[in-house]
Amino acid sequence: MDSFTIIIPVYNEEKIIVKNTKKLISFLDRFKSPYEIVLCDNGSIDSTREKGLKLQKKFPKKIKFVSIAERGVGFAFRDAILAASYNKLISIDMDLAINLNFILKCSDLLRNHSIVVGSKIVGSQERPLYRKVLSNGFIFLSKLLLGLEFTDYSIGAKGYRKKDIIDRIQDIDQGSFYVLSLIYHVKQKGKKIIEIPTSCHDTRKSKFNLFHEVTYRGKKLLSFWFREKILNKIIPIPR
Repeated sequence: MDSFTIIIPVYNEEKIIVKNTKKLISFLDRFKSPYEIVLCDNGSIDSTREKGLKLQKKFPKKIKFVSIAERGVGFAFRDAILAASYNKLISIDMDLAINLNFILKCSDLLRNHSIVVGSKIVGSQERPLYRKVLSNGFIFLSKLLLGLEFTDYSIGAKGYRKKDIIDRIQDIDQGSFYVLSLIYHVKQKGKKIIEIPTSCHDTRKSKFNLFHEVTYRGKKLLSFWFREKILNKIIPIPR
């Protein structure tokens, strides 16, 4: 495998950051490929920052710990991209809920694809019914309004080539909408995107406020659609 960067946004993860980072290192070390793990803390108020810095000190060639004061998974992802040493970026969650073999498949596919979409919908997922329903509703609207055929826009289990998304990072806000935005713009460039199945087993409740996330994504989707599909047709916006 080629070299790659694992990106993990973290917020108040003091209970699992050490255990799961060591578990991830043990998994990755089996494959003798250059890698780094960028942990990006965004405003944690527990001991996440202190534990992350200790991990960086213990594994200086494998761990980069980035800390920003602003809350927001999008801001964490943006700063992790800037800190990444490698072109291949693989985004996962700190709870390691996905099958870690996704990392290996993703790294291989990023040789010839700009984005790899790991999908729990075409794979398998053990998640509460209400979360599946809300997720499917967002996916349906994304297909209807933007013509996208993909089935998963969660932040975890995604791969990106840094060179193909770096010009869009100024558009990333505090939330999780950047996944759909990046996929849309990379597709508009005519770059190759592939979706592959992955499995997910939720080990805890979502850290996102459900009402806030539904409202945020709905508003972002509608404003994004208006800008890209309506406003740009009337007044082309220079990029």
